[in-house]
Amino acid sequence: MNANMNTEEFQNAILNWSQIHGRKNLPWQTNINAYSVWISEIMLQQTQVQTVIPYFKKFMARFPTISALATADINDVLHYWTGLGYYARARNMHKTAQLVSNKFSGELPSMIEDLINLPGIGRSTAGAIRSIAFKKPAAILDGNVKRVLARYGGIKGWPGHSATSKELWGLAEAMSPSSQTDLYTQAMMDLGATVCTKNPDCKNCPVKSGCAAFNQGDIQSYPGKKPKKVLPIRRCCFLVISNNCGEILLQQNPLMGIWGGLWMFPQCEDVSMVNSKCENMGFKLSTKKILALRRHSFSHFHLDYYPIYIQAQISGTHLKNDRQDQLWYDPKNPTELGMPTPAVKIFEDFR
Repeated sequence: MNANMNTEEFQNAILNWSQIHGRKNLPWQTNINAYSVWISEIMLQQTQVQTVIPYFKKFMARFPTISALATADINDVLHYWTGLGYYARARNMHKTAQLVSNKFSGELPSMIEDLINLPGIGRSTAGAIRSIAFKKPAAILDGNVKRVLARYGGIKGWPGHSATSKELWGLAEAMSPSSQTDLYTQAMMDLGATVCTKNPDCKNCPVKSGCAAFNQGDIQSYPGKKPKKVLPIRRCCFLVISNNCGEILLQQNPLMGIWGGLWMFPQCEDVSMVNSKCENMGFKLSTKKILALRRHSFSHFHLDYYPIYIQAQISGTHLKNDRQDQLWYDPKNPTELGMPTPAVKIFEDFR
């Protein structure tokens, strides 16, 4: 660490900067409580603030308390999460709400050890809940704070590597104050989000005098980049099957796995398998239209898919074997279901 700024000077500089320049009007910054901090922190994982804001408002209006979330149907929860991606976050939130209701009398605990044992809550999220909501000492290390501390401390390497992460956590804990923890935590996140960005505004940074990367003239080397790898490509066809009523067949994915619990179109691996797939489901094709190839990217692979519009020779809404994981969905009078982004985009074509 650079000797030009000690720990107390660093903390004071961060807090003084925040009083003037910190963000104070985000929806989760009003009526602060453990529940709203938790929901916002989970939503903000790998998701931009401006994207999160409308989702947060709608989610909190529908599920204003832990009890409301715990007693909600998982399909309802997934519906209000549709479009945010990383749907395991929503499933884990639902599980955590139920555990908190049963084990902690409906109130999130304040101890880090209790928080990190809840589904979907890691060390940094636990630190944010404890420091912001309960105003107790705790360090955080979200993406923004990692960037600030990697540059300030001159910590090389990709933060995803265990050795680099350990060093960053050590610095985060060393710099965290014992008081004003809520203000400090928010200030650090704000500094990383508005000043110490990927293309930093160093001239307006309150701690640049002690920043190792700034003094080295090598800001862009910190933090280290994630090692690049070529993502594999998978292909499939999504069968958009319509009955004579204009309804579309959807089926629910198993809770475990990709898009777990979400409603999606039936699929097959190749266009040549479409007819047999429909016959196995008890439908005969009247017309079939194959649309252009599209791509949806996950963190670990690309999914290339063909939407195939199919008019089935079927009247009414009967489903083979009365399957509970299938339903006819009316795009003109939609029910509230959780759907992955490709399904949402395909339905937008109907409008």
